[in-house]
Amino acid sequence: MSDEKIRLGDVATYINGYAFKPEDRGNEGLPIIRIQDLTGNSYDLGFYNGDYPKKIEINDGDILISWSASLGVYIWDRGKALLNQHIFKVLFDRAPIDRQYFVYAVRYKLAEMGTKTHGATMKHIVKKDFDATQIPYPSMKKQENIVLKLNKVSYIIRERQQELQNLDELIKARFVEMFYDKGYPVLKWNDVFNTTTGKLDSNAAVDGGAYPFFTCSKEVLRIDDYAFEEEALLLAGNNAAGKYDVKYYSGKFNAYQRTYVLTLKENWSYRLFQYQLEDKLAYLQQQSLGGLTKYLTLKILGELEFIIPPKKQQDKFDLFIKQVDKSRAAVQKALDETQLLFDSLMQKYFG
Repeated sequence: MSDEKIRLGDVATYINGYAFKPEDRGNEGLPIIRIQDLTGNSYDLGFYNGDYPKKIEINDGDILISWSASLGVYIWDRGKALLNQHIFKVLFDRAPIDRQYFVYAVRYKLAEMGTKTHGATMKHIVKKDFDATQIPYPSMKKQENIVLKLNKVSYIIRERQQELQNLDELIKARFVEMFYDKGYPVLKWNDVFNTTTGKLDSNAAVDGGAYPFFTCSKEVLRIDDYAFEEEALLLAGNNAAGKYDVKYYSGKFNAYQRTYVLTLKENWSYRLFQYQLEDKLAYLQQQSLGGLTKYLTLKILGELEFIIPPKKQQDKFDLFIKQVDKSRAAVQKALDETQLLFDSLMQKYFG
């Protein structure tokens, strides 16, 4: 790898999006693309039907970099649209560089840029710091070879992720086949679950603790004491983006004060009701309250309905879930190994 480097400011021109006002957003015209529309956290795409500066128009293949709140680099592929503020469109007009190589390099450097962010409520990169960030700058042939290797590993990662998605779809299809439109009883939340919450702050976690500690994070933390000893579902009660999570556990554990601890009121299958809850998470994201942090209330949860099939059918579905979980674990292991390989290559080429 060559020691030659180049500043991002010497590679391209970075055009910031336009500060559209709330009243500019309507239901007709070109989509207005905000950071949340790039990250997939938006359910409220707005449109603009009027004159606009040509420089903020984006089209398939354009490289976009979000530099405020959430740092990211994206290749746009959803047709003609308009760029909102806090996102750069990259014009490759200053130095020859492979576009995909640029994307990989910037993606790696985002962690470094994150240490230089400014602001209290909305972190952002100062333009001079962004321009001054250096990336390795080998010959075009070497750039193309690096892209070829990283693309191959990225393809395998995507294939593994697709396998996991296919397994999720398999569970959904099996649920519909077994339970949909069968005339089984339907009960609401309070008739299905005993609901309580943990009592601890999230900072009560201890590295290497003896017991699982369930918070609103997807990651399961550890702690040295337990407050629960039972079979339960753990539902995150708040989340910055409203992307909630449901976990199953049986044994001794503890929980964060905004994590719902759910036990079933009858001798039913926990895995069946875990699946039914997971199937409602997108709806809960839409219904959740709050501004900077979204949260779920018992009133929102109380309106949810659950199918109650015969116990024999529940057990049959439970067995099917366990079989799929074995396949998922194998695929996840392969995915994790491939991701480690990708990370090591990124470190080798851009570190």
